Amino acid sequence: MRTIFTAVALAAALVGAPAAQTEVYKPGNGVKSPVLIKEVKPNYTQDAKDRRVQGIVEMECVVQTDGTVADEVKVTKSLDADLDQQAVIALRQWRFRPGTKDEKAVPVQVNVEMTFTLRDR
Repeated sequence: MRTIFTAVALAAALVGAPAAQTEVYKPGNGVKSPVLIKEVKPNYTQDAKDRRVQGIVEMECVVQTDGTVADEVKVTKSLDADLDQQAVIALRQWRFRPGTKDEKAVPVQVNVEMTFTLRDR
């Protein structure tokens, strides 16, 4: 009976334990930055064009070991709600040669800027 209780308690403890998180690296100290291989330009919304909104959206994200952008993208400098959203949508479509540490692909945090500029007609 004691053995069954111990096994159940151990199983419950394992189920409740948080999953081990993969370390996210920053470039430098032996960590090489990811290299952009596919860039998707953001859409410039008509509303933002009509309002003549121009400037830069700054974002922070993690490039995963498969070269994709992790789901969580943080806007660190907002320009306009619509354009911020378009920048995030575009960034999630970017592809990279992953960053490396000791010749192995590792998740790397990167900062990205997207510039929205209107051209005179």
